[in-house]
Amino acid sequence: MEKTTIKTGSAPKAIGPYSQGIAFGDLVFTSGQLPMNPATGELETVCIKKAAKLAILNVKAILQAGGSDLDKALKATVYLKDMNDFAAMNEVYLEFFGTELPPARTCFQTAKLPMDAIIEIDVIAFK
Repeated sequence: MEKTTIKTGSAPKAIGPYSQGIAFGDLVFTSGQLPMNPATGELETVCIKKAAKLAILNVKAILQAGGSDLDKALKATVYLKDMNDFAAMNEVYLEFFGTELPPARTCFQTAKLPMDAIIEIDVIAFK
């Protein structure tokens, strides 16, 4: 098997020496996605609900560019600047992943995220 780099203009460009995503066999791995508007580069730093939606939409764009989608997500990791945002983030997360077969997930508070973001999300999915 060969790994393939995923690139899409529908998600923010990488801000460092990494790929937006990698496809390997039947799996797609996204890099952590910040709540950034890919068209403007503007980062949502106040409203956790808007931020979670942007981060998930960026993950979705990378998954789709790699031949997958959110409904094929196996594992998600959510990094929060403040665990007090957990319930509000879950409301948005539920809209995208539902309750039928949501992916396994880890969520934790971290001291600092890139660009001082309030949330970052990455996903592993199948094609």
